[in-house]
Amino acid sequence: MTGVGKIHAIRVHDADNVATAIADIGAGEALFGDSGLRASVAVERGHKIALAPIARGVAVVKYGFPIGTATADIAPGEHVHSHNLTTALGGGGDYLYAPPPAGAAPAAGPSRTFSGYLRADGRVGTRNEIWILPTVGCVGNLAARVARIAGERHAGRVDGVHAFKHPFGCSQLGDDLGHTRALLAALAQHPNAGGVLIVGLGCESNQLGALLDSIPAERRAHIRTLSAQAVEDDEAVCLALVDELVAECADTPRTDMPLAKLVLGVKCGGSDGLSGLTANPLVGRMADTIAAAGGKVVLTEIPEIFGAEQLLMDRAVSRTVFNEAVALVRDFKQYFIRHGEPVSENPSPGNIAGGITTLEEKSLGAVQKGGQVSLVDVRRYGGEAMLPGLTLLEAPGNDAVSSTALTAAGATVILFTTGRGTPLGFPAPTLKIASNSALAGRKPGWIDFDAGQVLDAGFDQAADALLDLVAATASGAPTKAEANAERDIAIWKSGVTL
Repeated sequence: MTGVGKIHAIRVHDADNVATAIADIGAGEALFGDSGLRASVAVERGHKIALAPIARGVAVVKYGFPIGTATADIAPGEHVHSHNLTTALGGGGDYLYAPPPAGAAPAAGPSRTFSGYLRADGRVGTRNEIWILPTVGCVGNLAARVARIAGERHAGRVDGVHAFKHPFGCSQLGDDLGHTRALLAALAQHPNAGGVLIVGLGCESNQLGALLDSIPAERRAHIRTLSAQAVEDDEAVCLALVDELVAECADTPRTDMPLAKLVLGVKCGGSDGLSGLTANPLVGRMADTIAAAGGKVVLTEIPEIFGAEQLLMDRAVSRTVFNEAVALVRDFKQYFIRHGEPVSENPSPGNIAGGITTLEEKSLGAVQKGGQVSLVDVRRYGGEAMLPGLTLLEAPGNDAVSSTALTAAGATVILFTTGRGTPLGFPAPTLKIASNSALAGRKPGWIDFDAGQVLDAGFDQAADALLDLVAATASGAPTKAEANAERDIAIWKSGVTL
């Protein structure tokens, strides 16, 4: 037996009948120090262990809430996972509106500041970049080629020149085409883009004129457009337009800004059993801090709140916001049902390997990224967060699609928690936060922050360090994804292709 006296597991809530291993546990090892319950079999980090007898058909409880139903009798010390636990989620769901009790106003956020780019409409960017957005996949490589040439030409004058390729914009119908148009229009208005070049082909469904019409006139001054079929040398014209945009925004200075000017996107991907114990609640503290300062926080991944959605709805500031949240969740469940898929078709294979068994368990961990911030608004896909506080945004759980949607909603920094790791990066600077120190040590080229430290140092110290990193990133310090040139978008494809 190894590690005598060491704590090997955490019980999150007093009502829980399982604990989560915070390190690999050998058969016969004590969970909580020198005495008490011992694991009856070897259990990997992030996986669950029964704390008491759990009869078949009885709810398994973690975070103080049911995460599914036991499919067999489970003895104390036994491993609890897919072999003896299943989801209890269905396609329905009745939700109760309970106005939040009146209480003291949230404490003011810290006086910490960041150095950002003030835009004409009062929003603040954390980068001053040129973005090239193709209306259709046919001109994606042209956009990428122009970005590479212009990036070298204007190195040091702006924070970067980036093209965001995608395969859509033609052979789409109805809402599917509308999703593509709304997403690109929102990106074109992002405060991190000091200049935007929208490149069309000319014959695509996603016509330049219709795309521009969806952008308010007062937000078009920094946008240039080109239809490639209308000119002889499309590359040369694109480069000239980028030269013009750089000349207009290159001298924009960074100035001292309060945290209230940040828009924080919160996201998880490749989660494990520790994500809901370390990284997600730590990000929740960042959400609380930014919101208390008067800033905006955006949460999405709607299928990954199924089973925990009532916790968010309970924080709705009005019945209107509550009703919008209910409609959004129900619409997303119907999206699954229309395609013949169960709403509980989650977690992913990586989540399961990391110890997450059911969607309820995954969701209860995931919603912690929103901290305790009041739910002030609900926005559909391609919509922009407009109000201080927490906005619930329509998008699927897919990492690239949801992170792109967060950027389009105005997120100027994204906090992305992960237990398994990913190199992906997105238009807004994205900090990767590891749920466990092993991942942080193994993938230093991917991971920006080790949330595993909260198991030893506690949340207060880790939160101070992460807030320092958020402020530094907002002030221009590159993320690992930016240093690795990981900058991509993905658009939600939800309809028929012609």
